[in-house]
Amino acid sequence: MQKNIILEQLKKELGDFKAHHTKERVGAVLEVFDGVVRASGLSDLKMSEMVTFPNGAVGVALNLEEGSVGIIVLGDYLGIKEGDEVKSTGNILELPVGDEIIGRVVNAIASPIDGRGTIAGELKSYPIERVAPGVITRKSVDQPVQTGIKAIDALIPIGRGQRELIIGDRQTGKTAIAVDTILNQKGQNMICVYVAIGQKDSKLRKIETRLREGGAMDYTVIVSAGASDPAALQYLAPYAGVSVAEYFMDQGKDVLIIYDDLSKHAVAYREISLLLRRPPGREAYPGDVFYLHSRLLERACRRNSDYGGGSITALPIIETQAGDISAYIPTNVISITDGQIFLETDLFYKGIRPAVNVGFSVSRVGSSAQIKAMKKVAGTLKLDLAQFRELEAFSQFGSDLDEATKKTLDRGRRAVELLKQPQYSPVLVENQVVVLYALTRGLIDDIALDKIKEFESGIVDYAQTHAKKFLSEVREKGMWSDEGEAEIKKVIEEYKGVFKK
Repeated sequence: MQKNIILEQLKKELGDFKAHHTKERVGAVLEVFDGVVRASGLSDLKMSEMVTFPNGAVGVALNLEEGSVGIIVLGDYLGIKEGDEVKSTGNILELPVGDEIIGRVVNAIASPIDGRGTIAGELKSYPIERVAPGVITRKSVDQPVQTGIKAIDALIPIGRGQRELIIGDRQTGKTAIAVDTILNQKGQNMICVYVAIGQKDSKLRKIETRLREGGAMDYTVIVSAGASDPAALQYLAPYAGVSVAEYFMDQGKDVLIIYDDLSKHAVAYREISLLLRRPPGREAYPGDVFYLHSRLLERACRRNSDYGGGSITALPIIETQAGDISAYIPTNVISITDGQIFLETDLFYKGIRPAVNVGFSVSRVGSSAQIKAMKKVAGTLKLDLAQFRELEAFSQFGSDLDEATKKTLDRGRRAVELLKQPQYSPVLVENQVVVLYALTRGLIDDIALDKIKEFESGIVDYAQTHAKKFLSEVREKGMWSDEGEAEIKKVIEEYKGVFKK
């Protein structure tokens, strides 16, 4: 009797049993060193596919070889040992993005690191690697990004969708230009993404504090992989930053992204590549170091209205050694971008700041990225400055100069003085036009050189109340009318009379 009950119970349980089986792709760790793992048994792994380790760390496949795969570890690699199981997730590396990420400081995998709690709200997953938009989806660059820096907006204009390199030695004001540009986007309908690669935490905190004080964090995201972070996170940080930018571009918004800086990014990639035993090339960089930056910067573009109409403007930063712009990484990035802003150490120490070398700097978009008023006042300024530099060097060898040469030198010195600008003080475009109008029309040729800066700040304030028509026309229509021009001429002459007293 007891036997029958047991048999019936077994039959019932066997009848209710449903087999559940899962398929997993599993490999084994061959070796671990400095954040890099070599594993076997994952022959069908894809590039940039995510894997997991028993200690909870996540890795990304970077090397696909015949008998093994090279994986960079995004977490604690010290808890991984030889023989550990590696599981494939089947997912390409993605990161969570959403509107709530604005105002936050996140790491290379979009986890918040600013101590302000988790990122709330509905987040979408965006792939960290993405094919750049094709030619059919793009539109030519014809709208300006106002940096608020007179020397750049007038001489080396940047357009929405452009890639403009900021290049120079250390401590020449590269980051200062980037931060000022972010501060100047207030009210310009532009979202900013600042990517810090290999920067000290103290520098990052100073930048974050400055942006919060200026109200810029209301439209800015900071993506950081600090100097103390593993090379794997420094390598991923700019791709994470551009993925965040693409999320907003897909909504039809304009985005400004700054990579500070790609020299450290290339060094991190070189470190990973050497650990993965890739063959080294020039300066020990791997052969695909050009592709490293080209696939990143090509994702910056301006889309046409059929494809949403958004844009990503990229300002990559490169640090040179002793002003050598012919080194490997600088020449690579110069060839990818649409121009460069070259900052010179000698100019910086002479007190000419921003230390922009007008001769070496260029914007391949040119005046297409300027409003008509700026084109009108700055059209000949670059040529005038280039002539001034040439004559200045020549005039050191002789004292007998004709009147035309003296006039060119005099105008050039005033232009240099007028283009000087302190950090964290971007100038609105209409105020820049007022100042440059006075310069290029010769209206301040009789102002003493040491009084130029004082005159500049005075005329800007005076124009706010006495040249409202001119300022509103430049701000709203991008160009002045005949009545507006008559007004500003009269205002400048009036203020000169007041100033000289």
